[in-house]
Amino acid sequence: MNSAQRSMCSGLEVRLRNKTVTLGVLGLGYVGLPLAVEKAKAGYNVIGFDIQPQKVDMVNQGINYIGDVVDEDLAAIVEAGMLTATSDFSRIAELDCVSICVPTPLDLYQQPDISYVKSSTETVAKYMHKDMLIVLESTTYPGTTEELLKPILESTGLKCGEDFYLAFSPERVDPGNLIYKTKNTPKVVGGVTPACTEMAAILYENILEAEVFKASSPAVAEMEKILENTYRNINIGLINELAILSDKMNIDIWEVIEAAKTKPYGFQAFYPGPGLGGHCIPLDPYYLSWKAREYGFHTSMIESSMMINDRMPEYCVERAARILNSVKKPLNGSRILVLGVAYKQDIDDYRESPALKVIEHLDQRGAEVVFYDPHIKEYTHEGVVRQGEEALTQALIESSDLVIVTTAHTTVDYNFVQRHAKLVFDTKNAMKKVKERSNIEVL
Repeated sequence: MNSAQRSMCSGLEVRLRNKTVTLGVLGLGYVGLPLAVEKAKAGYNVIGFDIQPQKVDMVNQGINYIGDVVDEDLAAIVEAGMLTATSDFSRIAELDCVSICVPTPLDLYQQPDISYVKSSTETVAKYMHKDMLIVLESTTYPGTTEELLKPILESTGLKCGEDFYLAFSPERVDPGNLIYKTKNTPKVVGGVTPACTEMAAILYENILEAEVFKASSPAVAEMEKILENTYRNINIGLINELAILSDKMNIDIWEVIEAAKTKPYGFQAFYPGPGLGGHCIPLDPYYLSWKAREYGFHTSMIESSMMINDRMPEYCVERAARILNSVKKPLNGSRILVLGVAYKQDIDDYRESPALKVIEHLDQRGAEVVFYDPHIKEYTHEGVVRQGEEALTQALIESSDLVIVTTAHTTVDYNFVQRHAKLVFDTKNAMKKVKERSNIEVL
């Protein structure tokens, strides 16, 4: 590190440590808003950016719309002037550090859509200045930070590691987790240069109450995030395949898992279900498989698990048809009550929820589908808005030929469901404590 780098490093480092910098967060969704709140709670002045005026207005009014953010925390920091939101991206020029937390979905061909990351980086480049730290937090494929962001930012004439700092730090948000939040979840950072890594680490060390692991490069940090979620994808794919096989063999896969859990080492329990949901686990393996093809490598094990998990909604509908056939009713024309459209229990997030695909397959098979979710009153899928039932009433349950439990919300009275349902297909084993089981079939 030359003298100029040391001078710049010490300047930003001092301001980071004494919290005289202004921090920015691009994207105020499930990742960005909790991060912005924690930065403000740590004593930094924070500006949040979003293209959706409704989100900007709600933040500026101290109104929370993300489950993992405490309402009182948001209201307090907004009132104190520590957090403001805007759609005026020219204010990036006011920032010393900016975190990019925008969506990275898949396109129609199941390939990475990094257009939001690219456009955000181009916007940052338009207003960036010397001695600035840019951190990408959006989940992406290994190489994005150095292959996409760095050239865009250096097109300004500023040089990475000398004039500005660039790093990748994967988000680890787990919506609904009652123990691990943004504040206490360990963070991984990987900078383009050692100085970049150090600046990013100092920032997060001053914000979080958790370890900050310094990776040797952005690519390591990017691959680390892919590993986390691909590990889960593969193991869920394994247990889903075993669930299908166990059904054919008339073996209770849930009891099998409970038995395996008694081993104190070498086994971690994963559970079957109607498919995978959320922004990361269903998508990350596609990012890695796509990038692997650049190197002439096929991720066969990963792709196999993706195929299994992607097919689970259709398999669940096939099981539903079989259950109805057992009482001489066709799926076509039957009234089906879907219990839960959130992708996991006790949250209001339905991104990539397998329940939506279950409903889609039921529609295609001619079923009359209604849904109830205590956390979601309506959802939009592929441009179509679908309204849910206001309450889980006796009349609603009794009017349904089959109830399919697709999300294991803990606030649902499953004994009540069992008493009034003709038939139940429980894809999540949410009704495991219900004693009377004559009308219940479990995945």
